[in-house]
Amino acid sequence: MATSVQESAVSAPTSLAEVKKRRKPLRNVHHEVRSRLSPLDKLAVFITEHVGTMGFFLIIFGWTLIWLGWNLLAPDKLKFDPPMGFIFYLFISNVIQILLMPLIMVGQNIQGAHSEARAEHDLEVNVKAEHEIEVILQHLEYQNEILMKMVEKLGVDVATLAKS
Repeated sequence: MATSVQESAVSAPTSLAEVKKRRKPLRNVHHEVRSRLSPLDKLAVFITEHVGTMGFFLIIFGWTLIWLGWNLLAPDKLKFDPPMGFIFYLFISNVIQILLMPLIMVGQNIQGAHSEARAEHDLEVNVKAEHEIEVILQHLEYQNEILMKMVEKLGVDVATLAKS
């Protein structure tokens, strides 16, 4: 005697056409965020991206070596920043630091907003993927229900099928 299959009918799953109809076109979040930046914001991001590189470090290191070397080793007539005080060098270094600090912070804020936009877009994509996986699972349940009804109509014992 055939084992009775549950009579709870699984509703027909969402069709592929419906899923495609609800799908929004893909967005390029990187391009969207970059296109909204003002020229000053782009400059801040450019400086932020380049100040934190080894190239910038090497430029500053080389500039320091040349400056200190010249003012220590050149004849007294050619020195423009007296050794051991290096007042002009310290002044220029402080001005660079004072200007770079807030500029880098602005650039980091812009990069943080960009990162947030990418994270939100990733969440949207993940939610869409979860919905599409649910549709696939609905289709699998629907197919399973159909297969169980077919097996039942053939008069095959479902319990023996499960054991073998």
